[in-house]
Amino acid sequence: MKHIVKILTLVVAITALWIALLQTSMVPSSHTWLLPIYFVVSLGCYGLLMVGVGLMNFPTCPQEALLLQKDIIEAKEYLNQKGVDVSSS
Repeated sequence: MKHIVKILTLVVAITALWIALLQTSMVPSSHTWLLPIYFVVSLGCYGLLMVGVGLMNFPTCPQEALLLQKDIIEAKEYLNQKGVDVSSS
C-alpha cells in the first residue's frame, strides 16, 4: 500500500507542475503540451532500466541447481523403469 501512495503522490505532483506550467507563460505552450508524453517515455525508460538492473543482479543458487539435477536424474530413472525412453540424443 505504501508504494501506491508514493506513486500517486508523484503523479499528483507532476500533474500540478504541468498545470502550473500551462497557466504561466514561462514555457511555450507547444512544449508544455508535450510534457505528459515525455513523462510516459521517461517512465518507460526507467522501467526498462530497472528490469535490466534486476537481471544483472539476479542471484545464482548453486544448491538449488544441484537439487534440480538430482531430481532430473530421479525422474529419468523412474521413467526408464516405466519403459519410457528419455535418452538425451
